[in-house]
This record gives sequence, C-alpha cells and structure tokens, in this order.
Amino acid sequence: MRLVGVLMDYAENDPASQSLVAVFRGELAKLGWKEGGNLRIEVRWSAGRADRVGTFAKELVNLRPDVLLGRGTPETIALARETRTIPIVFAAVSDPIGSGFAASLTHPGGNISGFTNVEGTVGGKWVELLKEIAPRTTHVALLFNPATAPPVQFYMPSIQAAAASFAIQTSIAQVHATDGIEGAIATLARTPGGGLIVMPDTFNVTNRDLIFALATRYGVPAVANNPIFVESGGLITYGVDFAELMRQAAGYINRILKGDSPANLPVQIRPNSISLSTSKPRRRLA
Repeated sequence: MRLVGVLMDYAENDPASQSLVAVFRGELAKLGWKEGGNLRIEVRWSAGRADRVGTFAKELVNLRPDVLLGRGTPETIALARETRTIPIVFAAVSDPIGSGFAASLTHPGGNISGFTNVEGTVGGKWVELLKEIAPRTTHVALLFNPATAPPVQFYMPSIQAAAASFAIQTSIAQVHATDGIEGAIATLARTPGGGLIVMPDTFNVTNRDLIFALATRYGVPAVANNPIFVESGGLITYGVDFAELMRQAAGYINRILKGDSPANLPVQIRPNSISLSTSKPRRRLA
C-alpha cells in the first residue's frame, strides 16, 4: 500500500474543500489507485491558520509518505521545510520559482513540482475588471492576511501598472484576524470610488462569506481570484478552475508513484477564466 499525504489550505468543514479532495480522490481512483487496497491517503486541514500549517506539515512528513500534496503556497512552503527527499506536488501556488520550489518551470530540478494557478500579470486583470464593473472606481485596496497569503509583491507590478493606466490609487489592507475585516472594508468605503481586490489567500477563502457580506453592506465592488467567491455573493472573479488543478495534481502523483521524479516534471500554469455572479444562472466566460 502506498501512502499519500495531503495538506489542504481550507477548513475540513468547508464544502469547497471537501469537493476538491473528492475530485483528487476520484482522479486517483480512475488511475488505478484504490483507497484501502493499494493506496492510503492522509489529509490535514490548515483552515487558513498559520499556526496549524507547520504542525501539520511535520506530522505528515513524519508518516514517511511516498508523496505529498500541498494545496496552497504556505502549505507547500511548510512541507518543503520538512523534507528535501519526499516528492511534493503542489496545486494552486502563485510563484513557484520565487518561492524556491523550482529552479525553472521546465526543469524544477528538486523534489517539488506541480501546478500554479496564476501569473503575476493576473493582478492587472483584477484592476481592469473592477474598473469595468464599477467605472467610478478611483482607489482600490488589496485585502489579505500576510501570515497566510502568497507574497503580494508577486502581483504588485501588474496591479500598479494597470492602476496607473486608469488613474486609480492603490493601498494595502492587511488583516490579521477575522475581526479586522470589517474595519478594513469600512475604511475603504469612507471615500467614494473605492474598490476591493480580495487577494489570493487562504484566510480570505475561509472568511469569504463575511467579506462579501460586508462588501455588499458598505457598497464596495469587489473582485477575487477564486470562482467559489461568486457562490458567497461576490460579483466577479478572475482565476483558475481549482478542481482541475487537483485532477492534474493527481496525475503527477500517479506518475511519481510509478517511478517518475518531480525534478523532471515541468511546472504547469493553468489558464484563468472569468466567473460572474448575476441574477440569471451563473455562467463562466472563457
């Protein structure tokens, strides 16, 4: 029996998280890996809490699995700190080279490879979409928790370039706990023309219902990267299909279990799409 350790960035009781793990399990089953037969899967859930990530990463590595899956940048960083020998596949990281996961996209060269959900240029698209859906936008705030978000600097050049082209000012709205979200959004709403970019961040995903309820209450247009945000009342998102990332990650894990090295598996960037929340049935635009 082979052992796969999975470190998830969502909470265990989050339906979106359970759905992603179900996709992952289902894809491995299609590839011939049957839980309870030739495969065992151990899952840990960080729930967007920085204090849990390191603990669970150590716990999974101590199980000596054949391969590890890290969903999210902080989770993959934590796993990488614990082992340089056990293969790691990541799904949904922002900057695999800048984070030290791979020497290059085509030849990672170490024990880590996988699938990235964004390029740095996606930040400019968020600004563009905000201006399109709310033409009076004059300033935008970037909402994130620095303890759980990928490095914001990865997105800043494209965000600032797009903001300059639309004469939009940008600001940082760091929050460290749930009770800081309302203050950040209320501050943004005090000046007319405010818009919110809900940055890629496990904390934001965990608190998505609250974020978009507050954005609606304060009349602040918001854009995010994850399609599940439209299910929480978000108006528009621009990002990747995370279920597809989990399917692809299962494919890499299958190859590693059959003998391939992650050093030779290229890091792949998946295309983004726009998701809209409307009064009509929800639709996704390619």
